[in-house]
This record gives sequence, structure tokens and C-alpha cells, in this order.
Amino acid sequence: MGKLTVNTRTRVRRAPARAVTERTVLNQIIDESYVCHVGFNDQEQPVVIPTLGWRDGDTLYIHGSRGSRMLNVIKAGGKVCITFTLLDGLVMARSAFHHSANYRSAVVFGLPVLVEDRQAKLDALNVFMDKIAPGRWVQLRETNEQEISATDVFRLPLDEASVKVRSGGPVDDDADLSVPVWAGTIAVRQQIGPALNAADNLPGQATPDYSAAFGNRWFAG
Repeated sequence: MGKLTVNTRTRVRRAPARAVTERTVLNQIIDESYVCHVGFNDQEQPVVIPTLGWRDGDTLYIHGSRGSRMLNVIKAGGKVCITFTLLDGLVMARSAFHHSANYRSAVVFGLPVLVEDRQAKLDALNVFMDKIAPGRWVQLRETNEQEISATDVFRLPLDEASVKVRSGGPVDDDADLSVPVWAGTIAVRQQIGPALNAADNLPGQATPDYSAAFGNRWFAG
């Protein structure tokens, strides 16, 4: 998979020892995340919008309703900064100053390009649906032309990205090690499930089993 290119925009300056340049780690963070935040400038005002993002190979995708402020700025040539964050733990030290968090984060820079080809757009949305629930796309009714027209999809090559990871326990000052206060890490885990049936399901409609797709993140309730 190779290494990420480090330049003036992607270089980690604060706590540089936490920088990770393996592209596989970038991919894992994006694949495990559902929400990303898109930062852009709108009329000289910085704006950050949460949305859902997904990856296909070395390309990042975002989508939204045609005519939205964020997508209009991108169409006009606005560059973006897209961030993903996974919180893995709360790090509890013996002083307030040294409390921290275990996390995995990725920041992607660039100018997204509108996916104009109809089939390419549908293929990208298929990958997106497969991330939400593997195998679901083929179970759904066919997407109609109005829905296709109302949805914009943008792609951004993962050429310029920065990854930062913190793991492990607290790092206290030597002088604080004798302080009688518990120190350690409180784990934070992503949990998915259970599947809750809609009130208007057809009679006898079976609830799908997505437990295998989400592995140890699945919670049956």
C-alpha cells in the first residue's frame, strides 16, 4: 500500500512521534469511521459540516443533496479539509495536565471532483451502501432518475493526507508516581446494533442478521 507523502500541509508538528505514514492505517481509519467533517471557506467564513464519507481503493467519496451550501462551494473550486476521528480511550493520569485520549485521526486535503457519469455515481453509492450494511444494495428497489439527479457525489484522491495516533497509558511526571490516585485507561468502543424493526414493515418481514458483517462491534441487545 506504500507510504503517505509528507509535505508542509500534512506534516504533524504537535507531538510528531504520533504521526503515522502507513497508508493502510489511513484506510483503516476511514473504513471504521462513519462520520467525517468537511471544512471549507464560504464567503470568507470557515465552515465545518459533518457528513458521511467512504473509501473505494485510494479514493475518498462524499455525497449530498444537490444545491447544498457545502457542495456548491466545492463545485465553485473550493478546496476542503476532511477529517475522521476514532476515540479509543480516555487516559486518566495523576494530574489534570497529563490526562489525554487514545485516538486515531486522519486529515485529508484537496479539491473534490464531481462524479458526473451516471453509472460511476451509482457504483460509488453502491460501495457506500455496502459500507453501511454489506449486501443491502441488491435488496433495495432500483434508484430512480429523480433520486440520482438530486444527489451529487464527489471523489477526492487520497494523495495528500495526515494520520495521527495515540495509544497506551498515561505519561505522568516522575514526581507524581507516588501520588495515591488511580491512573489508567478507560476504553471507548464503537457499538452497532441491535436492528430495530420499522413500525410499517410488511407482515412477516424478517429482520436481517448483520451481526457477521460488523463482527465484534455488533450488539444484539
